[in-house]
Amino acid sequence: MERSYKFMVKHGHLWKVAFHGTSPRWVHRSYLATMAAFYAKKVEAGLRKYKPDIIISVHPLMQHIPLWVLKWQGLLKKVVFITVITDLNTCHPTWFHKSVTRCYCPSSEVSKKALLDGLDTSQIRVFGLPIRPSFCQAILNKDELRKELEMDSHLPAVLLMGGGDGMGPVEETAKALGEVLFDEECQRPKGQIVVICGRNQVLKSNLDSIEWTVPTKIRGFEIQIEKWMGACDCIITKAGPGTIAEALIRGLPIILNSFIPGQETGNVPYVVDNGAGVFSKSPDETASLVSRWFDSGNNELKKLSENALKLAQPNAVFDIVKDIHGLVFPAASLLNKVLYLNFPLIIECL
Repeated sequence: MERSYKFMVKHGHLWKVAFHGTSPRWVHRSYLATMAAFYAKKVEAGLRKYKPDIIISVHPLMQHIPLWVLKWQGLLKKVVFITVITDLNTCHPTWFHKSVTRCYCPSSEVSKKALLDGLDTSQIRVFGLPIRPSFCQAILNKDELRKELEMDSHLPAVLLMGGGDGMGPVEETAKALGEVLFDEECQRPKGQIVVICGRNQVLKSNLDSIEWTVPTKIRGFEIQIEKWMGACDCIITKAGPGTIAEALIRGLPIILNSFIPGQETGNVPYVVDNGAGVFSKSPDETASLVSRWFDSGNNELKKLSENALKLAQPNAVFDIVKDIHGLVFPAASLLNKVLYLNFPLIIECL
């Protein structure tokens, strides 16, 4: 399934057809029933092994099958089943199931879809998209971060990302930025660039081979992305929900340059309509926007940053955990087991 998904995402039209073609309830219930014939026994074995008190699903294909298994086992009313939706706006209907104990929605737009799909208001909570706790902790100020990351302390900085796999027009955009952020008249840079290539080694190698006229950092896969976001003044990225949520917490104006048809489509208006950023497919147009934002006396960057912070929900992960705790542990021990479920296998017992 994972290999099929990655192939279809690279050929966006295929994924678009699959996403919308399986949206009707009778369609996705049929294919999930077919999948259950292959996976139900593995899910059942996992449930028998761990005997969880709570099941937390963070994948759209992991509501129906485990809930069917719980029903077959007569455990539907004994095990708390939680869905944490990780799509900001557009989401597939398989995220929603009437038998869940609680459904955590990242936005009011998603909660409205949950209501339309038959969930009750008592089942729904809107706390935001959960992201890594390090984004919620106090960090160094921008000057200290730039010193730690060996960046120029005086030049404004743009962060360019393409997700964990370095997808999208990253190389073309980086080259365009390198051109427009160098002031030919004064023969000096007016900005600096940080490019996170993720696991894309070919991209990193290509960018490393360029002689840059402005200060440029070319990085691979980063585990402390909160520091790079904190050190920069704006971000260019694909419309992945996690990166968007993280950027909002850091108050970064966002330029979205691509999206996966289907679940990421609605992320674009979520950012643009709320005044936290813009959408541009053109690397040259994107670079020109950044250059304009970096011009002295331009207040556009400040306004976008303020709007981004208004959308930010840094405590979402803690609010979700506290709410689950309140559901399950009013009298029970904190040592009860939690089963964290992610398709295609049961990943971890906490």
